[in-house]
Amino acid sequence: MSLFRGITLLVGDGGPISGFEDSYRWWGRGDIFGVPVPVFLFVSGTLIAWYVLNYTRYGRSVYAVGANAEAARLSGINVKFVIASVYTITGFCAGIAGFVLSARLNSAEAVAGVGFELRVIASAVIGGTSLFGGIGSIFGTAAGALLIGVLLNGLVMLNVKPFWQQIVIGIIIVAAVAFDTYIKSRSRNA
Repeated sequence: MSLFRGITLLVGDGGPISGFEDSYRWWGRGDIFGVPVPVFLFVSGTLIAWYVLNYTRYGRSVYAVGANAEAARLSGINVKFVIASVYTITGFCAGIAGFVLSARLNSAEAVAGVGFELRVIASAVIGGTSLFGGIGSIFGTAAGALLIGVLLNGLVMLNVKPFWQQIVIGIIIVAAVAFDTYIKSRSRNA
C-alpha cells in the first residue's frame, strides 16, 4: 500500500490533479432516472455480490475458504485461486470507489483515501462479517457501510474534529471485534 501510495505521489508530483471533463465528473455527480450514479453503482454492486455469493459455486467456495482453508483444500477447492481472485475483485472494487470519489470531488489526490481501509473493516464487522472468516453477508456489510457513513456524516455535521472521528471508528472496530470474539467463544463452548 505504501509503495503504490508513494508512486502515486511521485506521478502526481505530490499534489492533486483536478479539472476533469464533464463526462468524467458525471460518474460522481450525475444521476440515472433521478438516482445519483454512486448510489446506483453501490446498489448494483451489492446485488451482483449477493447473487455471486449466494447462488454460484464460486461464492460457496469463498465462504468455504474463509471458514477453513484447509478443509476447503481437502474438499477439492483451489484455495490459492479463490484467495487471489478475492483480492483481485477487492482491488477492482477499490479502484471503482477511487474513480467515483475523484469524479465526485473533481480532484484526484494520492492521500484522498487514507484511513478508508479502517472504515471498510468497521463496515464489514458491524454488518456481521466475522474477522475469523466464513460468516457474513453482503447485505449486512452494505448496512454496516451505510451506518458508518451516517455516523461519520453526523459527526461532521456536529463539527466533531477529524481525530475524534478516527477515535470513534477505532472504538467501533474494537467493540465489534470483541463482540465477534465473544460470540465465537460462546459457540465453541456450547
